[in-house]
Amino acid sequence: MPCHNQQVNNISSGQEHPMKQVRFANSTSNNSVPGVLSNSDPSHVTVQPVNNQENLGPQLKLLPLNDQIRELQTIIRDKTTSRGDFVFSADRLIRLVVEEGLNQLPYSECTVTTPTGYKYEGVKFERGNCGVSIMRSGEAMEQGLRDCCRSIRIGKILIQSDEETQKAKVYYAKFPPDVYRRKVLLMYPILSTGNTVIEAVKVLIEHGVQPRHIILLSLFSTPHGAKSIIQEFPEITILTTEVHSVAPTHFGQRYFGTD
Repeated sequence: MPCHNQQVNNISSGQEHPMKQVRFANSTSNNSVPGVLSNSDPSHVTVQPVNNQENLGPQLKLLPLNDQIRELQTIIRDKTTSRGDFVFSADRLIRLVVEEGLNQLPYSECTVTTPTGYKYEGVKFERGNCGVSIMRSGEAMEQGLRDCCRSIRIGKILIQSDEETQKAKVYYAKFPPDVYRRKVLLMYPILSTGNTVIEAVKVLIEHGVQPRHIILLSLFSTPHGAKSIIQEFPEITILTTEVHSVAPTHFGQRYFGTD
């Protein structure tokens, strides 16, 4: 399996692999109308504009937009959606984000022999990755990661707002002992202000993880949240499905049935 619990062999050597191509989150106009599929060329997807006048840079990546993703986004945002449909649609969207997140991991070329004896030139993912979920809403993404990587190690971190200062505060953190040697898939479905993720990344850095080895998996982000994270950590990669000024902050309550 590409995500088994083995140590990373190439991170310390500085060897890097090119990132796979997804659309960059660039604001190209003042229009906030979402990207649409071209009728003349079904394979072409217009880049989805971000509701922000600034270019957030290549570290912010969006999944290629299609009608399937738009429908899932719509169901999740619809206040009349039943909890069953909400969880079902959220799990589908999480799986798409996780799959693309795995596609951003380093790989190497390999040759295998088919049952008919022919040689096939393919690729294999390099081992030594892990997931880290930011509790509680980030735990909703754990199963999607395990469905793709059955043996992957997953750490947890709990961050809540201090009642007196209202600042994000770390209450709990547990990671694999060799997390500093791994590529980290950091899971947090909704980026609103970005403060919670910033604190989580700081804790990972304290444990020896380099920001360039962190891929943040998210479903929805605000321009402010993405910008805050990238300004604080320019080397981090953020992968999401949508950047919009209004984020579905009810996600955690609806998903876990605590609303």
